[in-house]
Amino acid sequence: MGIEHKNGGSSSLDLNVPLLLDQNQSKLKDLEASDSDDVNFIGTTSFSKTCFNGLNALTGIGILSTPYALASGGWISLILLFTIATATFYSGLLIQRCMDWDPNIKTYPDIGYQAFGRKGKVIVSVLMHMELYLVATGFLILEGDNLQNLLPNVEYFEFGGLTIGGKQGFIIIVALIILPTVWLDNLSLLSYISATGVLASLFIIGSVLWIGVFDGIGFQQRGEFINWDGIPTAVSLFAFCYCAHPVFPTLYSSMHKRHQFSNVLIVCFVLGTLCYASMAILGYLMFGSEVQSQITLNLPTNKLSSRIAIYTTLVNPISKYALMVTPIINATEAWFPYHFNKRLFRHIVGTSVVMSTVLVALAVPFFGSLMSLVGAFLSINASVTLPCLCYLKISGSYQKFNGEMVGIGLVIVTGIFVVIFGTYVSLIDIIHMSKIW
Repeated sequence: MGIEHKNGGSSSLDLNVPLLLDQNQSKLKDLEASDSDDVNFIGTTSFSKTCFNGLNALTGIGILSTPYALASGGWISLILLFTIATATFYSGLLIQRCMDWDPNIKTYPDIGYQAFGRKGKVIVSVLMHMELYLVATGFLILEGDNLQNLLPNVEYFEFGGLTIGGKQGFIIIVALIILPTVWLDNLSLLSYISATGVLASLFIIGSVLWIGVFDGIGFQQRGEFINWDGIPTAVSLFAFCYCAHPVFPTLYSSMHKRHQFSNVLIVCFVLGTLCYASMAILGYLMFGSEVQSQITLNLPTNKLSSRIAIYTTLVNPISKYALMVTPIINATEAWFPYHFNKRLFRHIVGTSVVMSTVLVALAVPFFGSLMSLVGAFLSINASVTLPCLCYLKISGSYQKFNGEMVGIGLVIVTGIFVVIFGTYVSLIDIIHMSKIW
């Protein structure tokens, strides 16, 4: 999901969550638009709604892969989950400090610009757009996997004389269903539909728990204590779960009482981490090392509770896809400001983006590996490394040798280490699976 804001005439991107604003917020937003130079504009969103928006940002499709992440690294990797949660919570606080430092900062790219100038803003924007694009691609792969799981007898499709495998066919069909939503100019309805993400995550956890307790699966798998080879994958997938930082400036700016934002982060990270840990433990105890990259692929499709979980998983990405790619479409349009028919041009760009994600999904149909790559290369940079670097530069803390600088320095070094090794392992895994595929 993406929300676009304009600052100084240039497009900026915020990631992952449509904000549910208080009723009079829309009027105030109009006032803000008419007085864009008023850097002291205060939002009206309440503490509770900001918490809901934050949870919606944190609890995404990553919850489906946490059992696989735990199985990859073993039980010890639960410590890594809590470590990443702590590090990303702290980097979220650093984003708040950056915005407190300069009231002109409204979006995540603004933080990059304030710290490192135009190059910083470009780097932040590119990373965010890449993450949006690959997550949207992951949606298509997820849909194809789960539809094939629901309809295993559909082995192939015939399109215009071409024979296409079942999973590939499902990916194309879902893309065709999604395509009209990308053409919409007003995504407010979709944003409210996709805001059910928190409820969807709770539904899936509840369904998995029900299956384990009442549908005969049980919790009898012991699993491994540690699997060194799978640690990089576990770290990357856990990092993907905490990729909501680009939306934090939007959450902060929307609040009426901004001094409470640190409490919002505490609520969101505690509840979000509990959801991730619960799903990881339940899935690993139920299926052990046999758990797949999406927990829904292990569920028995003849059970009602399983179908509820799978249907919930299928519906959510369809509503979120357009919100994910809209900032990419807007950014592409900004490169071509002079075109005769704006609506037609937007349709062409939107269709091209959908087609390209379909091609990537067909070429790399490995959900776990792709999301691991996103987590290692993009999420760690956007949620850990960049907030730390930007804070050091904006605050001038890099000029002072103290405990804070040492701590942030260690976080940055650890983040770079994870980016290098996690990205390498993810790419090797994708190449290996491509050969098998």
